[in-house]
Amino acid sequence: MRCGTMGVAILSGTLESLQSTKPSGEPAPSKWETHTPGTTTPRGDDATSLLPSRFLACVNREERIRALQKTFLSLGPLGSLVEVSAGKNVEAVQQADVILLCCKPQHARIILNESGMPEALEGKLLISILAGVTITQLKSFVNPTTRVVRAMPNTPCKIREGMTVVSTIPSSLEASRDQAIIFTIFSSIGRCTFLDEKHFDACTALSGSGPAFVCVFLEAMVDGGVMMGLPRAEALELAAQSLQGAARMALQPGAHPAQIKDAVTTPGGCTIAGLLTLEDGRVRSTIARTIQAATERASQLGQSMN
Repeated sequence: MRCGTMGVAILSGTLESLQSTKPSGEPAPSKWETHTPGTTTPRGDDATSLLPSRFLACVNREERIRALQKTFLSLGPLGSLVEVSAGKNVEAVQQADVILLCCKPQHARIILNESGMPEALEGKLLISILAGVTITQLKSFVNPTTRVVRAMPNTPCKIREGMTVVSTIPSSLEASRDQAIIFTIFSSIGRCTFLDEKHFDACTALSGSGPAFVCVFLEAMVDGGVMMGLPRAEALELAAQSLQGAARMALQPGAHPAQIKDAVTTPGGCTIAGLLTLEDGRVRSTIARTIQAATERASQLGQSMN
């Protein structure tokens, strides 16, 4: 694994999943949760057997080794499964069965052009989480036998509440197992779904960048509570749990955000007063345009690979 910021999040979440997996194969509630996790994609009975048992994390500077080792060891005993090295990308790929490419898009060309890398990737599964970099672009740098898949996780993977979109896998002899491995890795750290690659720029904007957009809204809610006299810590708890609860309700079968909104909105009440203020601020179009702008930017990120 080329271990950038998102690579650390994925590894942290996967290690947490391994450490909290019950003998039955079902993940136990994480230490920060007091309820049953509601956003983890259901996994099959053999899911635990497909989870990785050894992790090789690659960085580009020696000083990053100590920082990452400290990060992973702080997660518990299984943190020792992560072997961190600097400047040894080819050696790590030679030892791996599944490779996660988690660097910045502009660095991918350098990594994939390293001497011996195409040979090291021969016949292996390469999962790229690079925003804006297409499968076609990646295949132009790797061995023809390398099976290339795109994935777009987000930072809540670190606490096993992530959303990962994976490109649809073409039919092949290895396709079924590849899909099972990918699904097991990413569903262990949140939800995982498969979509055609043509949707990836929008997915990058919506779920990849989405946590940042949501946090702006969350921060604004907290500031409003503080302005009305609430202590900041309590305001944050109230606002964050409200967002989490509403999001979980929206994921229930047959649910729709508009129905949840209408159920809270009583005639002449405080909710409708607040909703009209949101509408006065054109919050709907602003948020929708935010996703549009982020999508357009995502489509430009892969140009450094051309």
